[in-house]
Amino acid sequence: MSTPDVHISEVGPRDGLQSVQATMPTADKCRWIDALAAAGLREIEVGSFVPARLLPQMADVAEVVRHAVTLPGLTVMALVPNRRGAEAALAAGVHKLTLPVSASEAHSLANVRKTREQMVAELREVVALRREVAPQVPVEVGLSTAFGCTLQGLVPEDEVIALAVACADAGVDEVGLSDTTGMANPAQVRRLFTRLRAELGEKAGAAHMHNTRGLGLANCLAAYDVGVRSFDSSLGGLGGCPYAPGASGNVVTEDLVFMFEAMGVSTGVDLQTLIAAREPLRAGLPGEPLYGMTPEAGLPKGWRA
Repeated sequence: MSTPDVHISEVGPRDGLQSVQATMPTADKCRWIDALAAAGLREIEVGSFVPARLLPQMADVAEVVRHAVTLPGLTVMALVPNRRGAEAALAAGVHKLTLPVSASEAHSLANVRKTREQMVAELREVVALRREVAPQVPVEVGLSTAFGCTLQGLVPEDEVIALAVACADAGVDEVGLSDTTGMANPAQVRRLFTRLRAELGEKAGAAHMHNTRGLGLANCLAAYDVGVRSFDSSLGGLGGCPYAPGASGNVVTEDLVFMFEAMGVSTGVDLQTLIAAREPLRAGLPGEPLYGMTPEAGLPKGWRA
């Protein structure tokens, strides 16, 4: 089987579900993850290991991980804010860890109650734990609010790059950039990812874009144009950040796959099966609005990926 031209990481079961008021039942989460994997998505962020009192939507994350790891060929990823979360995630059997490090100091304090420097120290703890108990498990960071913050406003690009370098020096495998608040524009995306790739080389990671102001796909294309080949997205555009006011919706996975496939850039994802994966999502979250232009319009006449 040939390797796709771009790697798409589905973040709906974590980033999406933590951002809605309702809690999806565990059985529905598992059915939804099954449907996403059946569409050809090879990496899914299935939840976050945080205290249930903070995010009750994630209280069943260990059970969800234990189901997801039975799906063949799927990389099961989970978000962990600290060493304790990493210990629980590794015990549950996750294949990949991701940590939230904020480029904005204000967002860092609101989101994880730690300064940026304290989060880099936490990274070192998690990397040491990984080295000790699960050396095969990659650790990645998505630098949130890398393109601006609803709490502090402008985030200087030099600070973003310096923090990315500090994360890489702490021993993580990959550092990506996240437009948590949907403030990015394509020129800024090209500029910052060009700098990131120049500084980090192979450790430069994914583009995680939000569609808050309608520029999500344009920003993904801008990142692709400067060499980024890994992208986060969410089925139906679910998601945001509970600790960043006004941070709405992720890039819609269906639209992102359509854009790349229409360009002749392979994703490894079957669009019709992917669109069908909206049904178990609807069943598990009845009444929750779902977004996406491609599912609404349908595939063009004569469509061939």
